[in-house]
Amino acid sequence: MSPTNLVPAPLVAECRAGSPGCLSLDERTTVDARPGAEGVARRLRAMLGPATGLPLADGSGPHSILLRASADVEREYGPEGYRLSTDRSAEDVAVLVEGGSAAGVFWGVQTLRQLLGPDAFRRAPVARGRDWVLPLVTVEDRPRFSWRGMMLDVARHFLPKDDVLRQLDLLAAHKLNVFHFHLTDDQGWRIEIERYPKLTEVGAWRARTKHGHRASPLWDDRPHGGYYTHDDIREIVAYAAERHITVVPEIDIPGHSQAAIAAYPELGNTDVVDTASLTVWDNWGVSPNVLAPGDTTLRFYEGVLEEVLGLFPSVFVHIGGDECPKDQWKESPAAQARIKELGLADEDELQSWFIRHFDRWLADRGRRLIGWDEILEGGLAPGAAVSSWRGYQGGIAAAEAGHDVVMCPEQQVYLDHRQAAGDDEPMPIGYVRTLEDVYRFEPLPPSLGPEAAAHVLGTQANVWTEVMQDRSRVDYQVFPRLAAFAEVAWSALPAPAERDFAGFERRMETHYARLDALGVDYRPPGGPRPWQRRPAPAGMTGSLGRPIEGAPPNV
Repeated sequence: MSPTNLVPAPLVAECRAGSPGCLSLDERTTVDARPGAEGVARRLRAMLGPATGLPLADGSGPHSILLRASADVEREYGPEGYRLSTDRSAEDVAVLVEGGSAAGVFWGVQTLRQLLGPDAFRRAPVARGRDWVLPLVTVEDRPRFSWRGMMLDVARHFLPKDDVLRQLDLLAAHKLNVFHFHLTDDQGWRIEIERYPKLTEVGAWRARTKHGHRASPLWDDRPHGGYYTHDDIREIVAYAAERHITVVPEIDIPGHSQAAIAAYPELGNTDVVDTASLTVWDNWGVSPNVLAPGDTTLRFYEGVLEEVLGLFPSVFVHIGGDECPKDQWKESPAAQARIKELGLADEDELQSWFIRHFDRWLADRGRRLIGWDEILEGGLAPGAAVSSWRGYQGGIAAAEAGHDVVMCPEQQVYLDHRQAAGDDEPMPIGYVRTLEDVYRFEPLPPSLGPEAAAHVLGTQANVWTEVMQDRSRVDYQVFPRLAAFAEVAWSALPAPAERDFAGFERRMETHYARLDALGVDYRPPGGPRPWQRRPAPAGMTGSLGRPIEGAPPNV
């Protein structure tokens, strides 16, 4: 496999001058893992052993794959950087993978896997006894950003644990290292909280589901739900850690909380709403039912977060903070009394007080709060970081004020949005964002000076699942665009207008074969396959959604 077909593109990939040959991996090939790289060796065997049928036993010598951390690589390329050599020029080994840390070694192994060809991504050998060849090449590489993430919403449509684990494998294969786990929303509560069992007994289930966008008149009348137990979460977090992926949990407050209020009505604004009659929301959009800004709510969510911190070791904890309608607070005597008691100017400052409370609470426990860019309204909590989703402006304002930022603007990297304007695309929501659009996304606004730019931790693609009811639909919306996003997040690309999209498309010809081997139900470059088209369910008529950019009015 040519080093020019790697995705994401490496910093340097050079074949040995004057020697276009290759080396083979065979029954003699061993794995020599130096201290600190043993976990990477286990992952290498788990990935390549089933695909190649090779034993890949422990051992050193001229037929070994040597894995080790290197201080020299760390100094030159950082902890996630790596150097991969198959040209035998450095040591008497078949393959040398050196990383700035175990994470760097792991990313180097992902490149090694790609160099072996698409069949190296299969779960079983295509044929026993075949040759597994590598080009004689040196690859030197490092990521552009330290936060290279994908957010997966499991509140709108629940995905079983095994599907989540599969998503982690796909992130690792693309050198993405943050999994933002959107666990709660109006439409479902997906994490077991032992001290509050009704959150899953009641909050994890809704009676029916809107089919299509919220403007659609169509419904799926089957109940929908599910949640992850503590043991499920521990398994997911451990599985991610083996792949050098950090899982960042999201527990939404004070908006997007109707599922929690349906389970525990005292959390809502009971002086203006009959919260006892609320159910888990069955529609999409922004629910008007938000948390009451009282001590009962604060203590309840402190209890929730205590269990969350016990399950997730990540430094960052996402608390949402977006799309919180203030109407109920404006009408609520209790909320107005709280505003007066605290000496706040208005409801925006009340939300800021709410967020600041949990910023301090998390900081006291050695964690950091991150929220959607609405947490800027009414004043940003001192230690908070921002996920900038409503375009770039929130991220720019936060970075210039000295706050860390993750860029994820909906106009560029919301992967639930349609991939083309054709009538056969499954769901007509949001912007039309093609593979090329994602490839030309630039996370770092050019207007930022060096000091502010240093606060941009990185970027992530967001996968909201209102129109993705199962794994296959997630695959279709996410891929191949996640491959383009991964290159934006990892590689040292030129300015968007100067990027070689035609060259990326050529490399994707090979990468599609890798996705095939992984069983990914991606959108082909020519448009959806017949079974991927998504008309209204049999016997139903009506629009599935709303107008989109460039589409005729009746789409």
